[in-house]
Amino acid sequence: MTPQTCYDMGLDKNSANYVELSPLSFLSRTAYVYPQRISIIDGETRYTWLQTYERCRRLASALAGLGIKKGDTVAAILPNVPAMYEAHFGVPMLGAVLNTINTRLDAQSVAFILQHGEAKVLLTDPEFSEVVTQALALVDGPKPLVIDVVDATFPSGRLLGDTEYEAFIAKGNPAFEWHLPASEWDAIALNYTSGTTGNPKGVVYHHRGAYLNAASNIVSWGMPPHAMYLWTLPMFHCNGWCFPWTMAANAGTNVCLRKVDAKVIFDLIRKHKVSHFCGAPIVHSLLANAPDSLRAGIDHEVKGLVAGAAPPAAMIEGMERIGFDITHVYGLTETYGPAAVCAKHDAWALLPIEERAQRNGRQGVRYHMQEDVTVLNPDTLEPVPADGETIGEIMFRGNLVMKGYLKNPKATAESFAGGWFHTGDLAVLHPDGYVKIKDRSKDVIISGGENISSLEVEEVLYRHPAVSLAAVVAKPDEKWGEVPCAFVELKEGANATAQEIVEFCKQGLAKFKVPKQVVFGVIPKTSTGKVQKFLLRERMKSASAIE
Repeated sequence: MTPQTCYDMGLDKNSANYVELSPLSFLSRTAYVYPQRISIIDGETRYTWLQTYERCRRLASALAGLGIKKGDTVAAILPNVPAMYEAHFGVPMLGAVLNTINTRLDAQSVAFILQHGEAKVLLTDPEFSEVVTQALALVDGPKPLVIDVVDATFPSGRLLGDTEYEAFIAKGNPAFEWHLPASEWDAIALNYTSGTTGNPKGVVYHHRGAYLNAASNIVSWGMPPHAMYLWTLPMFHCNGWCFPWTMAANAGTNVCLRKVDAKVIFDLIRKHKVSHFCGAPIVHSLLANAPDSLRAGIDHEVKGLVAGAAPPAAMIEGMERIGFDITHVYGLTETYGPAAVCAKHDAWALLPIEERAQRNGRQGVRYHMQEDVTVLNPDTLEPVPADGETIGEIMFRGNLVMKGYLKNPKATAESFAGGWFHTGDLAVLHPDGYVKIKDRSKDVIISGGENISSLEVEEVLYRHPAVSLAAVVAKPDEKWGEVPCAFVELKEGANATAQEIVEFCKQGLAKFKVPKQVVFGVIPKTSTGKVQKFLLRERMKSASAIE
């Protein structure tokens, strides 16, 4: 029995000194303090923070009128429009759980998610009516009530339900009385992993983690109040890395973006003086490689977060050369998006740009409100030496880790084995304590008994002036078991031969690491810009079988 001290006597939690943490409190505070500040810009549409708060309460009220209650799931298949932002508050105001679904999934995957998550309501955009129609037909059992969100930036498309979003929330009460969750451990959101093999897993977030990661985004990135934030990152991806809640805490402005387009992005940055944005490496590469004319007139500081895959140093260099200040963050769906940051040091600014980009390209150290991120031996859970050489697995521990996988206790237990969340990412720990990914465990190429990091080969490929995107996977080989095969997308107007690429790689890689084959063409990617290496591996296996 733990002995009591004088500090344990009568000093208990009560309503005066303890409140459950929830990002919902950020919205009510900002609406109170800055009611007339602009919260959302969507084309010509503008909302203030007071209007956004009232619209979220209307949504909660209208959903309550449908019988939605604590623990029910409300799904959304939406682009970055005001309704998607409002759902991040209106749904959990009822204690319900928001399930944002990837807009580029096929009908079968959408049907699985709707059924597995037991969605009661589905908010959807007419742009996705075809796949949603097919998905609903595949749902076995009760189907969600469909509410169509018609946005002014995309007025066409087929409506699927009997209710349109604006008419629906108009019935709601703008002064709807909502409450913080009874427990901060209550679920706030449901996100599904990419599911490259088998069905995707449902990752459950709690109010506490969402609150802390939303605040960490501000502190770990050093965001000033009232940031002008451009939604280059899909809100369906890890709830936009928790930035819907972050922007409410920041009392900034959300600039909506329906699709990633370099010209539109630069136009919005110029027009609204955008100060911050987030995105996968492919988004930053798109901007870095865009014609100089598109950036004309942008003379203010723009800061970007990059994550989603280990970013090549060449991309970080490219963004720095066009004057954008990029910070690298790292995380997974299971860690609310970013939960580690490559925190910069003043001394790095004195380094040559290539070396500085290498430093900034590491996965870094824990977010302010995450307890730990480190590299451990996956079998013994012992720390690897901080030598930048010994490979182990990146593991997280702390409040920015999911509750677990929905209806999947086995996968949950495996991912939390030994009291750490196992990421599956292989990495080294540098002498300064910074983590650097070497590969996903499934992406390591084992050639003649030697391990080859596909990311190391890709780093060299990105140095070639003609290469826009690169992905390296294992190709079956009779002699060596596996050899590296490079898939390459060239920059617009650029030319290169396979032999030229191979010779270039020989200058920066050991002979056994050099790609034995180079394939030019479009590389398959997810909607968040991640290269779908599993498709490339399948292509290699099929080609090998034919040979």
